[in-house]
Amino acid sequence: MTIELSDFEAGEELEGSYRKALRKLQKRLAHIHYAHIIHGNRAIVMFEGWDAAGKGGIIERLTAGWDPRFFHVWPISAPTGIEKRHDFLWRFRKRLPKPREIAIFDRSWYGRVLVERVEGFATEGEWKAGYGQINAFEAEQLAAGTNLVKVFVHITQKEQDKRFRDRLIDRWKRWKTGLEDYRNRARRADYLVAMDEMFARTDTPAAPWIVIDGNNKKAARIAALTAIADALEAKVSMEPPVLDPEVEKVARAALDKL
Repeated sequence: MTIELSDFEAGEELEGSYRKALRKLQKRLAHIHYAHIIHGNRAIVMFEGWDAAGKGGIIERLTAGWDPRFFHVWPISAPTGIEKRHDFLWRFRKRLPKPREIAIFDRSWYGRVLVERVEGFATEGEWKAGYGQINAFEAEQLAAGTNLVKVFVHITQKEQDKRFRDRLIDRWKRWKTGLEDYRNRARRADYLVAMDEMFARTDTPAAPWIVIDGNNKKAARIAALTAIADALEAKVSMEPPVLDPEVEKVARAALDKL
């Protein structure tokens, strides 16, 4: 099916208690993370979307109950001088998860066919070749047993402008905004064209996109965490570990004395 971002603009409010839903989801996600640790699984959760769409807020709540030794959040910005000397996927290969780990990418390799395409940081030949390179890279991760979850958070221009305005008014949010936000805003139409082609070329049966309506922050967080939990849980055994008989024997002997 074709992904139409206009289908994700309702901004409907969350039904029921946000706190209860969030607490329940975070408990479920903690168990899912434990399962990855116990069974030695690997996963990647990557986020794309508009500036101020709420990716950071989703990531914060996604990882709230996770063991920090077994996950890493990678905020992706412009490549460094060293990274530019290699192919565009090199810096992502360096950040791939090991067994028992979940890697979270706040922006990703899709920069090649989004910002690098629109802003002219990649030649036409480079970004056109990027689709095939990305699909091959993702197929490689899946073949290696890594679960890949791709999330795109969408907001309307009206909602983005509201959040940009909030960042100007709230002194503690000003660090989140800069000239780049407004350069990107001015080229929204070009980004929409690039996004349409990105979805058409990279939304595959093995590595599908999950699109989240981000126009209501609380509803978006619950929707995103639910979708991510479903996708992670589908590829890991949720069977808890069997207690080692020797450990149980020693533990009972020690604890029974208390």
